[in-house]
Parts: sequence; C-alpha cells; structure tokens
Amino acid sequence: MFRKLSDSVYASPQIGLAEVDEAAAQGITLIVNNRPEGEADDQTPGPEIEAAAKAKGLGYVTIPVTHAGFSESQVTAMAEALAGAKGPVLAYCRSGTRSTLLWSLAEASRGADPDRLAEQAANAGYDISPVRALVDMLAAGRS
Repeated sequence: MFRKLSDSVYASPQIGLAEVDEAAAQGITLIVNNRPEGEADDQTPGPEIEAAAKAKGLGYVTIPVTHAGFSESQVTAMAEALAGAKGPVLAYCRSGTRSTLLWSLAEASRGADPDRLAEQAANAGYDISPVRALVDMLAAGRS
C-alpha cells in the first residue's frame, strides 16, 4: 500500500488506524496528511490518525491540499516537514497523487533534479507531469 518515492519518503492512498500500525512497524517516523478534512464520507478523520500516530511515537503534520492546486506555503511546509523528519516519512491523500505532487515540488524547491523526481514518482506509479513545469522552475531557482 505504501509506495516508495525515495529512500525516505512514501506516498499512500487514504490510511486508517491499521495503516498507522503498519507505518510504525516499517520504521516510519512522520505521517503527513495531505487530505482536507471532510473531503469524503469514508475517510478516517485526521484527528484519529494523529492520535494513533502519536500513540505509536510517530510525528504527524497536516498540510491539506485541495484539487485547486498548490500554494507556496504548502510547498514550504512540506519541504520543512521532510527536512525536519527524524526518519522515513509517509504522506497520504485520497490516492497518493497530491502527496506525490507536493513531495516533488518540495524536493525541487530544495534543489532536487526534476528528471530524477519524475523517475522516482513513475517508479512508484505516479505521474508528476501536472506540476512538471513548476518543478522545473523551482529546481532552476535553486541552482
């Protein structure tokens, strides 16, 4: 269920309490919730995921992303969450796509190679082409 984007970051569709246990067992140290509360009736509420994560000693951050797109503050928040993580990170949303796109933007803002980001995302089953121009721009701004 967790798709490996890099050596330290995984993306996932919506998780529940069982997946928090699985994340802890796999050595995840931080869960990033990229799903807005109340987006769907069947999603496990963020506060429940947060409580379960904290009970397992995991960090938890909420950076909700709607289908409207990405803001600079979201990219910055994700970059800071990744930079401050003490180990592997699991980011989730409805399908994992928004988490992957935000990860690619955050990593580009930190100077990662856009082609490598696209390859890593593709290897995990995700396509960053919707934000590729911005990824390129962010990476160019760091060089």
